[in-house]
Amino acid sequence: MKKAVYWIMGERAGRTIVGTWNWLWGMPVESGGKVAVAVAEESLQSMQEAVQKLAGAVAAQEGAYKTAKRKYEAKITESKTLEQQAMIAQRSGNEEAARMAMSKAIQTEQILPKLEEMVKQAETAVKASKDKLNRERMKLETYKADMQNMKDMSEVNEALAMIAKVNNEFDIGSAKSDFEKAKGAVERRNLKTEALAELSENPAEKLQAEIENMTLDDEVARRLQRLQDSQPKQLPE
Repeated sequence: MKKAVYWIMGERAGRTIVGTWNWLWGMPVESGGKVAVAVAEESLQSMQEAVQKLAGAVAAQEGAYKTAKRKYEAKITESKTLEQQAMIAQRSGNEEAARMAMSKAIQTEQILPKLEEMVKQAETAVKASKDKLNRERMKLETYKADMQNMKDMSEVNEALAMIAKVNNEFDIGSAKSDFEKAKGAVERRNLKTEALAELSENPAEKLQAEIENMTLDDEVARRLQRLQDSQPKQLPE
């Protein structure tokens, strides 16, 4: 982008313009984004205007060259006409007229080489200007294509930024991690509690309780059996 501005305005003026852009927007153009696209569009417009001015200058230059060429060709024709006039005057016996016409023809011939050189220089200059205009037009078309690509890339960047923003705002990864941590902590506490409960029991007391329960069960069963045996038996009718 800097090169484009420097190409149009010159390096010194270009640096001033770029610096002004930075000051106006409060951010460097190199950071990209919408600011860079806006600057690129403005620079492209400046390039288009510069190429149009160059085209006008080349057209004027070519017009001047064609005028000079016509003048040169007219002088050649004038020289030939004067020689013919001198020849006709001489044949008619008018020596003075013949000498005057030949004198003018010679003066015209003397200026023809200089005019020819000037016309050739003008032709060379016009050709160089046309070549430059064609090159600048090609550059401009290249920048136009770059401008469209830049817009497309900027839009893609905006889309990606929005996607990233959404992903960050709705990211449940941290919540899932916290849940797993809490679940693990509860499970570890449960295992610890069970272990502590097992350790808090006295094995001897547990065995004694089991024995007592077994003895109680046996006693209950024995007495129930005794009650059953003590009931009178009914005789069949």
